[in-house]
Amino acid sequence: MEGPLRPRLVNCGDFQFGVVATETIENALLHLAQQNEQAVKEAAGRTGSFRETRIVEFVFLLSEQWCLEKSVSYQAVEILERFMLKQAEDICRQATLQLRGKDTELQSWRALKEQLVNKFILRLVSCVQLASKLSFHYKALGYVHTKEELLESELDILKSLNFQINLPTPLAYVEMLLEVLGYNGCLVPATQLHATCLTLLDLVYLLHEPIYESLLRASIENSTPSQLQGEKFISVKEDFMLLAVGIIAASAFIQNHECWSQVIGHLQSITGIASESIAEFSYTILTHSVGANTPGPQQPVPHKAARALRTAAAASSNT
Repeated sequence: MEGPLRPRLVNCGDFQFGVVATETIENALLHLAQQNEQAVKEAAGRTGSFRETRIVEFVFLLSEQWCLEKSVSYQAVEILERFMLKQAEDICRQATLQLRGKDTELQSWRALKEQLVNKFILRLVSCVQLASKLSFHYKALGYVHTKEELLESELDILKSLNFQINLPTPLAYVEMLLEVLGYNGCLVPATQLHATCLTLLDLVYLLHEPIYESLLRASIENSTPSQLQGEKFISVKEDFMLLAVGIIAASAFIQNHECWSQVIGHLQSITGIASESIAEFSYTILTHSVGANTPGPQQPVPHKAARALRTAAAASSNT
């Protein structure tokens, strides 16, 4: 599937919901689900390491300064994450080969690592530019590097990722599910949910590690997860469909908590994700956004989520 399914309104970041044929939406959702399943299967090792808060904040601020669309921010973070992991893996591979060759100094490996660190800002800028080009809003950008360096850096990233950079971000899943919810008769309008979803998605990106650590502790009902449990949880971190339903459910609760159960029911039927999982994720997101008190671990997940969400709603209405 290439290109956006829905046209953007001129001079604003809003979408037009409900203007695409049902068959097109079904095919697009299936395509996204297949890509998400593949990404979850391939998640391993240090996946997610470069979604650290300061990095994400840098990308967000840079995109805002350059007046880029919100989708560019998420796309740039995901491109940077994949590229840096690939670079780190290559350095580790070379280090392993050097160790086998009894090169105790590892000077070459250290030089590669230093080069990676020194070029990080350049790589970040290039990832934002590439993401901008994908959204057809590329502009000539001035920075501390020359245009030639920027072009060479972009080419390095493209080659490293085999030119596969146009992958769906969590925003694509959110917007697709909102479109489907509109067709399914969701009581909360998609356009109303969209703005709140964007805010919460920003929050999840900026607080990626704390939110997913809370989700991991809740899922195993243990405040000190083992290393093995953390490694197995990587696939959850890379599940953008799960993230999308959690974002939408949390947004629905903020907009109209009386319709929350209906929205979760719709999301469960659309994605096949258990309502308990959706409730737990939305509870975690709201806890980090409004500071709701965490209920005791002895409570079952649905009740725990419902109680926390009620607390979140009260806190939100008082702020």
